[in-house]
Order: sequence, then structure tokens, then C-alpha cells
Amino acid sequence: MKSLPAHSTLLKERLIAFMGKASVEITSSEQNHLPPLRDLLPRGSTVYVSHVPSATLAQVVKTALAVQAAGFQATPHIVARRINYPETLRTALAELTAHGVEQVLLVAGDTEHPVGEFESTLDVLASGLIEKSAIKRIGVAGYPEGQRGLGQSLLWNALKAKQAFADRTGLAMFIVTQFGFNSNALRDWEPELVRHEVHLPILAGIAGPVPLSKLIKFAMRCGIGASLRTVMRNLSAISTIAELATTPEQHVMRLMQLPSPARVVAPHFFCFGGVLQTARWINRIVSGHFVLDAEETKFWVEQ
Repeated sequence: MKSLPAHSTLLKERLIAFMGKASVEITSSEQNHLPPLRDLLPRGSTVYVSHVPSATLAQVVKTALAVQAAGFQATPHIVARRINYPETLRTALAELTAHGVEQVLLVAGDTEHPVGEFESTLDVLASGLIEKSAIKRIGVAGYPEGQRGLGQSLLWNALKAKQAFADRTGLAMFIVTQFGFNSNALRDWEPELVRHEVHLPILAGIAGPVPLSKLIKFAMRCGIGASLRTVMRNLSAISTIAELATTPEQHVMRLMQLPSPARVVAPHFFCFGGVLQTARWINRIVSGHFVLDAEETKFWVEQ
């Protein structure tokens, strides 16, 4: 068998190491996928538990405990606008930490009106409930492509306030970015983070291997920024638009080309109900079953 050039071998090793730190997400209705996930993902991998509108916080907590018991690092979503009372959150955090869960992802939520007194993630942080709990790490959302209905100044002010909270409390905090179609968005966003003095580590949000039609549907629901409009205007010419990426392979390779990869510590995959498909795809890469092209700009997962 012909051996790979040294630089190709190095890139392949980097890809394997990077994907070995990948995280995925499930919903409360997908708890039955945990046994096969144990066979597909490295032990100790992070599995997020999404708080979808049809689930209660109690169901999210129950699923997170099952994820933790299965040998993963459970990271439940804490959706500020879906918390009815502070005591509800206090109880949930106590149950999570009592069973070894140390990490949460804190998001505002997309409901128009909050069901309780928390309207934003900053309200939750200001309450002191997470700070007083045994939670050790907090994930917050980042939007390299912007967010529908929210101006850039509002997004940056919120992110700077979260950085200030992490600096003040000493709690570890990281950013999980929203997925998108612009493969250069994260590259262009990083200098802005520096300019705004936000130095939190980044988990790059990437859509898992799903059909384009499904991906567009979720992008519209999530309020993805300008790249979605570009996709919708150019559906017949996506492959010819250099900055657009509609497959996880394209996004991962672009991350490998970032000038400062240390800032992006891992990929996080949005699964859209296809967590097993995404996990199998990750497993193939971590197992080395993929092929780089001659220019080292693309790769294909072997089936």
C-alpha cells in the first residue's frame, strides 16, 4: 500500500484528534439511543440534551442523568425563558450536580415571552443560582453569522457581559456557536472576539450529515444569518459559491485551515433528530476511515 506523504499524515492525525473531541446532542425522546451511542463515540464524550418545546425541564434533567450514567459528560440545555420559577432551576441544578453533572449550556430560548422572570441568560447568571450550585462549566451561545431579530451591538454586549461574569466568578465558560452555511464565518468572527476582549474557548457548531432540505428547514427555524439567504437565492449553484458549505466535511476542513486553531477547541454537531447517523459519521473519522484529496482541501468518509 502506498504511504501518505508526511504532511498528509499530519493532517489526518489532526483531523482524527479534533473529531475525537466532538460532541453531539439528543432530546428527551431519544434516550433509547444511548446504548448504541456508547459503541460509536469515545467514552467520556460530551452529549448535550436539548430542551425542545415539547419537553419539560424535569424531562431534560432525567435524560441528562441517563446520559451521565451511560459514561458520557452530560450537558443539559438550560433555557432561560422556559423556567417558570427560580426554585425550579435551583432544584434542577441540585439534582443534576448530585448525580455528577458538572456542565450546562445556558441559552435564552426562542419563545416570544418568558414563562417566568428569566428573559435572558444574563438574568439567570445574575440570579446567582448557577454560581451557588456545584456546576463547574457553563456553555453560552455565539452567533458568527448573527441572529435574526437581534442587532450586532446587542449580541456583543451580551457576550462581553458573560465574559465579565466568568472573569468575576472564576467559573469556566465556553462558547458554542450556532451552525450556519458560511464556512468562513468563524474565521471572520474570531478577530471580532479579540476586538471585544472576549477570550472564551469556542466549540464550533456544525450541522451533522443531513439532507439539504432538512438543513434549510432547521436553519430557518433557528434564525440563521445572511448565509441562509445566500443559499435560498442560489440553490442551483451552491457548489460554486466558495464561502458556502452544506456538509459537515466542508466545515471541518475549513476549521483545519484556521490560522489560530487553538481558539476552536472542538466541534459540536447539531443532529436534528439524527444523532446515530451523526455518531456513525464521527466514528468513521475517529477510526481513520476517510480519504483526503490530493490538495488536502477535502475529505470523504469511507462507507
